[in-house]
Amino acid sequence: MKKTPQRLAILNYLKGNKTHPSAIDIYKAISKKFPTMSLATVYNALEALRQEGLVKELHTDPKKKRFDPETAPHNHAICMRCGLMQDLKTDLSIEVPADIKDDFDVKEVQVEFYGVCKRCRKRMQKSESLNSTVDPRS
Repeated sequence: MKKTPQRLAILNYLKGNKTHPSAIDIYKAISKKFPTMSLATVYNALEALRQEGLVKELHTDPKKKRFDPETAPHNHAICMRCGLMQDLKTDLSIEVPADIKDDFDVKEVQVEFYGVCKRCRKRMQKSESLNSTVDPRS
């Protein structure tokens, strides 16, 4: 793989990044430094980095691919309201059932927890308390 300035910028952006950004997020973040770079260049660079095992493509959102610089096996907690995705370092392993092994070439197993993050829960509680407030004028 050629180490182009764009690929290095993408790798640098992803290094230590815990937001699991999409290609569009990455493009927006580094396009100021590379104003002539296209979104297609970002997608192509991410594919090259994925093939080299330097980033992992996540399939948690059917509307957009997200990318993870953490390529070691790990799981995620995903907020169903805001889309926040957090890495989980828990040791959760699932044995692939024999009937699936026979019919399906399993490449990877991931566990994903879906729920509502702390920030969204606070927002929800705030809006609930606002809605349940008695109007002193009535």
